[in-house]
Amino acid sequence: MTRAMPSTSFRLIAAAALAVALLSGCSTVKNLLDGRGKDKSKDPTPLVQITPSVNVTRLWGASLGKGEEHLGVAQRPAIADGRVYAAAVEGGVSAFDLRSGQSVWRYASELPLTGGPGAGEGLVVVGSLEGDVIALDAATGAEKWKSKVANEVLVAPAVGGGMVFVHSNDGRVTALDAGTGERRWFYSADVPALTVRGNGAMTVGPGILFVGNDNGTLTALSMTDGGVVWTTPVAQPEGRSELERMADVDGPALLDNTTLYATSYKNHTVAIDGPSGQLMWDRENGGPRGLGLSNSAVVVTDPTGKVWGLDKNTGSSLWQQDGLAWRNTSAPAVQGDYAVVGDLEGVLHWLRLNDGAFAARSSVGGAITGQPAVAEDILVVQTVDGQLAAFALQ
Repeated sequence: MTRAMPSTSFRLIAAAALAVALLSGCSTVKNLLDGRGKDKSKDPTPLVQITPSVNVTRLWGASLGKGEEHLGVAQRPAIADGRVYAAAVEGGVSAFDLRSGQSVWRYASELPLTGGPGAGEGLVVVGSLEGDVIALDAATGAEKWKSKVANEVLVAPAVGGGMVFVHSNDGRVTALDAGTGERRWFYSADVPALTVRGNGAMTVGPGILFVGNDNGTLTALSMTDGGVVWTTPVAQPEGRSELERMADVDGPALLDNTTLYATSYKNHTVAIDGPSGQLMWDRENGGPRGLGLSNSAVVVTDPTGKVWGLDKNTGSSLWQQDGLAWRNTSAPAVQGDYAVVGDLEGVLHWLRLNDGAFAARSSVGGAITGQPAVAEDILVVQTVDGQLAAFALQ
């Protein structure tokens, strides 16, 4: 299914609105995520000394090349089949053994790689600021095919059902044949005049692709032809100005059995029935970067950097951690009995899932804006200066 693309005049209006924000000294699209602007009362909360209650071991580290720095795309690694795949804005794509950190292969590229990688079905797929899409053999790093979409790619492609799905910055989702890179279908969602930089990461379900949109909605698409199965609001884009109406759903929705969990810049987190799109619960605690999920809790970071634990079944608040306010806190990951977030000073924080208390810390170096990735009880994080680090709990 296709929908009309926004007009050129609409794009010019959007660009003008962003330029006004940048020139006026107001909070910009980039620094809206750290919530501070120029308000000195919103300086990063100083870290208090803690007594660790869990031992964290750094397993290995690696350099990827030049990182995203101030692009604001929140790059993160992908983990599949015992390997870590990561891309640098300048430096190509690298594969490492998850446990040892040993280099498996490296794909050199001069393209500014900002979207991805995504991994699945024997492929590793990345996108660029110029709309390039590159599919690599996951085993060897050999290039399988290249394709092109109409706009910059700022989020990892998704792979499933014999197709590669690319969400570009113009709101379009393009489905490419996983074997050849040929286009199969596309879907377009309206893009508001002012949005958080980035796009909604996609989630692959059984025959369905779930896509977060900049207008505050989550859409389920048929993977076969891109037809809309349902669209459900995660947050309402309400307000008197474009800034107040920002409601981006940029973090990936998480699918647990048949329930989807999603969060938005408008400070809402929801649970949605996957087959029907019916809203199950809605709570005013959330943020733009995504969420973590445990057996009993949904963990989210709000726009101020505070971290919240919500009951998975009802959405009611279990705890909140205020000690990371205004530290540009990343989306949380779940490692064992802990939620893990990174901050603007390159510090990883482990929080107990039962009460949100600090359990451990470790410094990586560069700022962490991308959500950590976890597999086989190992956590891997990427910094904005292109460093990769892996951690295990002891």
